Amino acid sequence: MAVQMQQPGQGTQWMQPPQAPANCPPGLEYLAQIDQLLVHQQVELLEAFTGFETNNKYEIKNSMGQRVYFAAEDTECCTRNCCGPGRPFDMKIMDNSGREVVHLKRPLRCSTCWCPCCLQKVEVSAPPGNVIGYVKQAWSVCVPKFKIQNAQEETVLTIEGPCFTCSICGDVEFQVMSADGGTNVGKISKQWTGLAKELFTDADNFGMTFPMDLDVNIKAVLLGAVFLIDFMFFEKKAEDDDKDKNDHH
Repeated sequence: MAVQMQQPGQGTQWMQPPQAPANCPPGLEYLAQIDQLLVHQQVELLEAFTGFETNNKYEIKNSMGQRVYFAAEDTECCTRNCCGPGRPFDMKIMDNSGREVVHLKRPLRCSTCWCPCCLQKVEVSAPPGNVIGYVKQAWSVCVPKFKIQNAQEETVLTIEGPCFTCSICGDVEFQVMSADGGTNVGKISKQWTGLAKELFTDADNFGMTFPMDLDVNIKAVLLGAVFLIDFMFFEKKAEDDDKDKNDHH
């Protein structure tokens, strides 16, 4: 019998694993029968009150509120606080037994759209060490764009964000499109959680939708895109928000 992990929200019910489809990496069978996920970042009290950046942790749930995975950033303290939201990171995505089923790796890259030779990238492995795809920022000046690629670096889907990604007033939506950009197949939404939470923490909530019959590997790569989008556009320290407010007075 699997030993349950002692994690925040221990009382949350875990999703029961369905039957794994053919050639499914271990742990990705959870994604086979769902077409949406909810990603809830855990509120870190130390970070909320001091501005001291801590490792991010996330609950990943299905539409019924059952936990599918638990994700935890694995980044050194110095890197977190010196590099801020532009930091390289390793993200471990684990199932209810504590087994790491997906590993995300973001190298340190230039964060400006004016350097098309050094754009953002996340490598997605499942199981760890077996690359199944990539999330790559596409060069764009006006709106954020990303490519969802398979292990052979062939573009399977694209993502296009809005011109403005401020979430103070409401949800921010990134559209998931076909490889040629002609068909909308889903979306990634940064969900507004209320003024106090938005201003004083960087704990974010995301919802994502995708086709039910999408390859489980590509579903996992899309999940990796959520974390890259979070770090690029919504991972702000409370002290940065305070500075922005003061600059407008």
